[in-house]
Amino acid sequence: MQTSAPNSSTEENEISLGIGMGPLKFGASMDEVRALMGEPEEIEESDDDDEFEHQAWNYLEEGYSLYFDREDDYRLSCIETDHPGIRLYGEAIHGKSPEEIQALMKRHGHEQSEVEKMDTGEMRISYEKEMIDLYFDENELQFVNFGVFIDEDLEVQWPA
Repeated sequence: MQTSAPNSSTEENEISLGIGMGPLKFGASMDEVRALMGEPEEIEESDDDDEFEHQAWNYLEEGYSLYFDREDDYRLSCIETDHPGIRLYGEAIHGKSPEEIQALMKRHGHEQSEVEKMDTGEMRISYEKEMIDLYFDENELQFVNFGVFIDEDLEVQWPA
């Protein structure tokens, strides 16, 4: 990842719902991701009792976890990030309140959200159709988990 140009991080950390983030596109092979990102700092294999067999590639320094599902021939299907430069619809979202995020999503036509408060005080806002979960602690967005779109028939909709 290049950090030389001051604006490079803007695009690099832009979430495109259903498509990916910056140059990382859902559907990319492990080799394509490795060429873009380099070697992950750690690779986690799913447990035997996990519903979906997958590998998670963790880039701890950059704040990314990239998920590859066996069912999808180990193509990139999900990204989790707590990167402070994360953006959605061109707006920096890290640290924003749940209300600010819901307003941003609403401005872009995403009204259907599900809010869950955990016993530990954290909160999750999920947009199921958009395949994005946003996690808050003390009313500030901490990290985001988003994935490739899936249609009503549970078919994966890889970006073209």
